[in-house]
Amino acid sequence: MPTNEQRRANAKRKLERQLERRAENERKRRLYTIVGSAVAAVVVIGAVAATIVLTNRDSGDTGASGSTTTSTAPSESSPFDVPPPAGAAALPPFAAPAGLGSDCQYPAAAEEASKENTAPRTGQVPTEPEQVSASMATNQGNIGLQLDNGKSPCTVNSFASLAQQGYFDNTPCHRLTTSESLGVLQCGDPTGQGTGGPGYQFANEYPTNQYQPDDPALNEPVVYPRGTLAMANAGPGTNGSQFFLVYQDSQLPPLYTVFGTIDETGLATLDKIAAEGVEGGGQDGPPALQTTVKSIALD
Repeated sequence: MPTNEQRRANAKRKLERQLERRAENERKRRLYTIVGSAVAAVVVIGAVAATIVLTNRDSGDTGASGSTTTSTAPSESSPFDVPPPAGAAALPPFAAPAGLGSDCQYPAAAEEASKENTAPRTGQVPTEPEQVSASMATNQGNIGLQLDNGKSPCTVNSFASLAQQGYFDNTPCHRLTTSESLGVLQCGDPTGQGTGGPGYQFANEYPTNQYQPDDPALNEPVVYPRGTLAMANAGPGTNGSQFFLVYQDSQLPPLYTVFGTIDETGLATLDKIAAEGVEGGGQDGPPALQTTVKSIALD
């Protein structure tokens, strides 16, 4: 039978082991908290930076020096099947919201139209055919587009209307971004300053409409794959005429309406433009290889 002294020694060793386990658990907890906070900070910074980049901006330079990072081109027939980079989710699968295309509205914007045009028809617009082919001719080469009428019909309705009116004819692609997390060419502003538009605006569609308005995931980056055609904006519901073409997998919050894809010929044209970088250096600004949209026509 153990003596009192032995029982006290055993109890002391047991207590010491418990204290050691508690100290180790507390150390791990602090470490996980620090790592989690750092990851969250990186995600937030990336989302904010991307949001700033793809808004309709003023003529001030927001670029910084850096190099272009390219990615492998996805299949032309399935550009959304590319796995996302680590730490970012893929675009959500499409589920048609109730009333898709049944009430497209284009209220007047605060700014006047940068080029004369007539706003598109309002109310119900067709969602068939699901895909509409279009050709974008530039001075650097042709860019074939497939417009996602079955996902973003109000956006396609506006884009097609402006194209048919010649709104995009002889307008510059005013902005190239070449950072590791964002590779896009932005066009659609007749002024070439990043502030112009058609004089009207309209609501976001896919992928924004796959989330509840108060879902925190709306502010977290997802991958817009190489080959994506999407709208630039200055905040929810401010879509106009400016759009961007994604030439490398890019991370953005899902607040930019995806309304089409780019064919292989178009991606080759974009690669040529991106390879020359930004005018004056940096990662954001007018493309060094001056790029003009000569026309956009529905096929």
